Amino acid sequence: MSAVSELIREIDGLKPMPQIAQQVLALAEDPMADTQKIAELIRFDPYITADLLKMCNSAYFARSRTIDSVHDAINILGMDRIVDLVVMKCGAGNFSGEQRGYGLDEGALWKKAVSCAIIARDLAIRVGLADRHLVFTAGLLRDIGKVILSRFVGDRFERIQHLVAVENYSFREAEKKILGVDQSELSGIVAKKWGFSPRLQTLIRNSHMPEGAGFSDHAVNVVYVADQVCIMLGIGVGLDGLAYRFHREALKALGLGARDLQEIIAGFGDKIREVEDLIGSF
Repeated sequence: MSAVSELIREIDGLKPMPQIAQQVLALAEDPMADTQKIAELIRFDPYITADLLKMCNSAYFARSRTIDSVHDAINILGMDRIVDLVVMKCGAGNFSGEQRGYGLDEGALWKKAVSCAIIARDLAIRVGLADRHLVFTAGLLRDIGKVILSRFVGDRFERIQHLVAVENYSFREAEKKILGVDQSELSGIVAKKWGFSPRLQTLIRNSHMPEGAGFSDHAVNVVYVADQVCIMLGIGVGLDGLAYRFHREALKALGLGARDLQEIIAGFGDKIREVEDLIGSF
């Protein structure tokens, strides 16, 4: 069996995204869908409801009153934020463990996933993107391929590192050379296997490499820049470290410059403790 075939087979070992998350996302993507249908889906799932209320009452939101129902949560936080929280809850299971192959301690990859999703959403608002749920979800799940690759990278790390240090490969390029697939491609394969919409599959698959879309897909650029902000802040940086190339064209395509990037980094730096409070509510 080839390494790629073995990696793809490992997808079955992941916890699949629950059906409710896929239903909520599908409705959120549909401009004709009634938001009341989303609320009903959530209300009739006691586990999601309980976890949602726990998150809504975490220090992250710092509300003066307790949120006691899905109805209250929607009225106070808005449907957009509720959809994002449901997706976060449903995606948590695969990311929280240690990713030994990348040298990431327990919880580190999940912290980066949540941080990337929040920064991506804020960026989407900043540049006026409409598909914010998709951007948030892509930011959250873009590294799902790492969960699988972590089991394979460790044994081959020296070979990958040699390509990076001696032959000027990026870490992603070195992964591809040694393993036959990189984390971007594998994340896209997972998204397809889980039945995500073609658009979400594209965002997840391309968000590590916006040059593949010629920097013309603003949603891809947003998720990519959000990930780069995480790296600059030292969030979720493992053995692969800074061995990735920053494509400034993605920033330029969004109409953003160095000052915008500094503001984004400074703004999110103040939110890190709040993000940790939110993660702690899972």
